Amino acid sequence: MTIAETSKKYGLTADTLRYYERIGLIPPVPRTKGGIREYDEESCRWIELMKCMRSAGVQIEALIEYSALCRQGEGTEERRKEILMEQRALLLGRMERMQQSLDRLDYKIANYDKILRDNQC
Repeated sequence: MTIAETSKKYGLTADTLRYYERIGLIPPVPRTKGGIREYDEESCRWIELMKCMRSAGVQIEALIEYSALCRQGEGTEERRKEILMEQRALLLGRMERMQQSLDRLDYKIANYDKILRDNQC
């Protein structure tokens, strides 16, 4: 796939895809003889992973390290797992804070529902 097709498929700008490649979030994308990026299945799997991780708020620095370790291959599995576990713990903390915010909003909405019901009588 071309960068334009890949951009459209994943809802990322071409600049974002180039940036991900430049900083090492995704491995170097294969190129045609003319130097045009040609995203293959492996490239797309990396994009999907990084898009998922970024939407979950996983830190770019952690993803850069994780991606580099993946490219290094065997012997890096333990550190890769540590990175994922660290990011998971951070995500759980964000989710707990979000749940608290949601609970507070629900409480406030319920109070307004009660006030509005009482005013109708």
